Amino acid sequence: MQTGEPSALPRGIERRSGNPGLAEMLSATARLLQAEPDLDTTMQAVVIVTQSNVPGAEHAGITSLDKARRPRTPAATDALVDAVDEMQYSLREGPCLSALHGQGTMVTDDLSNDDRWPQFGPRAAELGVHSMASFHLFVHSGTVGALNLYATKRHAFSDASVAMGRLIAAHSAIALVAARNAQQLKAALSTRDMIGQAKGILMERHSISADAAFGLLVKASQDSNRRLRDIAEMVSTTGRDPSSLQR
Repeated sequence: MQTGEPSALPRGIERRSGNPGLAEMLSATARLLQAEPDLDTTMQAVVIVTQSNVPGAEHAGITSLDKARRPRTPAATDALVDAVDEMQYSLREGPCLSALHGQGTMVTDDLSNDDRWPQFGPRAAELGVHSMASFHLFVHSGTVGALNLYATKRHAFSDASVAMGRLIAAHSAIALVAARNAQQLKAALSTRDMIGQAKGILMERHSISADAAFGLLVKASQDSNRRLRDIAEMVSTTGRDPSSLQR
């Protein structure tokens, strides 16, 4: 099975022929992840850094839950990760899901003979993946996801690999939470500004107070079963009155 060329490293991280010092590598990783501009690029940086620094790792990905609590793979080094993960999600078993649901670090040396995942293991082996290591991404406030490593060789992950993976996972979880919080704050500020614009339009149009204008937006949101931000955006961009909306 062809694994392809190694993924390009994010700016600021160099691939080295030897193992960098642990403190140096973790410091560089922390600086890199902190510098990423949003959650998506932070997640992609995490998988590339992990693949590049954990001995034995050929592929890497992140498993998280969407708003409907369904597992997904928002970041991966290549298509093989997506294929293996989709198999796990459809079968509802596998190292990624076990780690995601807080069962600790999951390491398997031979997927085709691992009775913890009797359906998934043999099918993953058919795709050429024989070893996996999955790490629970979590902070005090809860689970962030799972960081997953894949290899075509059996017994690919040594104790040193697992130790390195855990360290990177701990740093990554903090970086991902920070990126997620920043993204939510940015969205909240954008929503506040949009609502403010819509209120101003309605205040001028109907000669009403700010509270009354906000009440019109809320009523339209409830009557039409649409998000308040969407109602405000419609008013701000089209000038359409919110009272014209129906469920």
